Amino acid sequence: MWRFSCRRLALVALVALASLVALASARLATAQPPPSPAAPLPVAIRVDAGAVVAEWRPIARFFGYDEANFTYMKDGQALLGELARLGEAPVFIRTHHLLTSGDGSPALKWGSTNAYTEDAQGRPVYDWSILDRIFDTLLSRGVKPFVEIGFMPEALSTRPDLYPHHPPANERAPIDGGQAYPPKDYGKWRSLCQEWVRHCVERYGRAEVESWWWEVWNEPNIPYWKGTQEDYHRLYDYAVDGVRRALPTARVGGPHTAGGPGGEFLRRFLEHCLRGTNEATGHVGAPLDFVAFHAKGAPTFEDGHVRMGIAAQLRNIDEGLATVAAFPELRRLPVVIGESDPEGCAACRGPQLAYRNTTVYSSYTAAVFARHYALADRHGIDLAGAVTWAFEFEDQPYFAGFRVLATNGVDLPVLNVFRMLGRMGGRRLRATSSADPGLEAMLAAGVRGAPDVSALASLDGRRLSVLLWHYHDDDLPGPDAEITLSLAALPFPDGRARVRQLRVDAQQGNAFERWKQMGSPQAPTPDQHAELVRAGQLTELPLAAPLDVRGGAATLRITLPRQAVSLLEVEPAE
Repeated sequence: MWRFSCRRLALVALVALASLVALASARLATAQPPPSPAAPLPVAIRVDAGAVVAEWRPIARFFGYDEANFTYMKDGQALLGELARLGEAPVFIRTHHLLTSGDGSPALKWGSTNAYTEDAQGRPVYDWSILDRIFDTLLSRGVKPFVEIGFMPEALSTRPDLYPHHPPANERAPIDGGQAYPPKDYGKWRSLCQEWVRHCVERYGRAEVESWWWEVWNEPNIPYWKGTQEDYHRLYDYAVDGVRRALPTARVGGPHTAGGPGGEFLRRFLEHCLRGTNEATGHVGAPLDFVAFHAKGAPTFEDGHVRMGIAAQLRNIDEGLATVAAFPELRRLPVVIGESDPEGCAACRGPQLAYRNTTVYSSYTAAVFARHYALADRHGIDLAGAVTWAFEFEDQPYFAGFRVLATNGVDLPVLNVFRMLGRMGGRRLRATSSADPGLEAMLAAGVRGAPDVSALASLDGRRLSVLLWHYHDDDLPGPDAEITLSLAALPFPDGRARVRQLRVDAQQGNAFERWKQMGSPQAPTPDQHAELVRAGQLTELPLAAPLDVRGGAATLRITLPRQAVSLLEVEPAE
């Protein structure tokens, strides 16, 4: 388990050249031409503080990553602490490889805990030490586990001969090795799940473990699972039976399909949970406390620039929610989008992925989370969360091109959008914009013509929060948006209001741009690193004048550059 820490210097040396080549490609792909001289785009946005849509659900407070062992490493621990401070609601962390066999050495898309082995007589041997270290770290940093039950331990796998051992740290481990196969003994699989949950209850307390989410496997409709769908149903039944034997009140769910419903996979799984024969108990149906599926976008590299594919992600969400909504018995069941991202591989790099360090990612995130809410409203679904599959990669070059929230302890612009969303709460309000492309148009074609300049609003007591973004699929320059923001039915009818504007753009909350201005150092001095850390924080951009409120109404004018995001907080000036 300590082999990784012993080879850190060698690791950096081995990958430096390849990483710098990838970084140079990303910098070229994201280089911005001089600002466009085009006239500003006029936009009218209206927020009615009296038009409540629903209670605010903090769906953005879920994060995940493949490499479970990064959890307790230096930069991993620091980032978890940052995530815990996103707001009042708990943050949940989902990771792969919690049951994978190995010595705890991470690689790209790989981790291990060696929780289960067998003695010479084939009897189970449980070792919770690495799992304890992972969960202890999560809880000590102020976040909670979203527990993925997987993958298959080597001693239980029906294909142990295909098990990866010590994957190279900077090459992606195969997802379809021996860890992806069904168990040779479903009774032992059930016992493993039961003993794991029992251990967690003993270590962390019943009430704590009851607050977690427990789910079975990851994307069983693609090569992460090398069995049939019926094999997955059996895997789920035995796993959940084991969990519930240890903790009858545990919150359990699945199936975390890739591609929204994953064709027919999600529908057939839901049919099984409602009306099928439970392979573990012989009863009708299987426990299901929440439904989970995944949604991904599809960026490309077109004519020398990144073109995002927001439509693909939105269609995954729409189709997954429609599948759940087709079952009247499930309409009130919470749904979690178990991975919800601009594309499907955080550990991959390439020119079409060069959006990740930039404000394209942050503006995309604002635009897509607003549509999570809109799609849930459309289908009448209780959307409880959407997992952003991004974390950090330990001991890698600065801004190496992975999909991350931070690099070497320096926050990326996208993390500031999650900080903005974490400041919102109370009740979600109706917000309209003259530059909103409309949900149907975005589902059909994304944002390829006029930009998406829209708003998401909430009211918490007497504080109004308005998130504004200026997004386009194409990473190209464009005119600023000149926004006239009309506020109505404010809970403080007359007088002066205090307005705070928090901003992410090319200058604000953007450590990547500051790093480039420094000359892109891969070994920044302590002073440079401290400056980058400061540049990555959420910053305030002052407004020109205080706000006058008359009869509960007020008007603000905001200039928002292309791919920028602002959070406005309006409160009475007392």
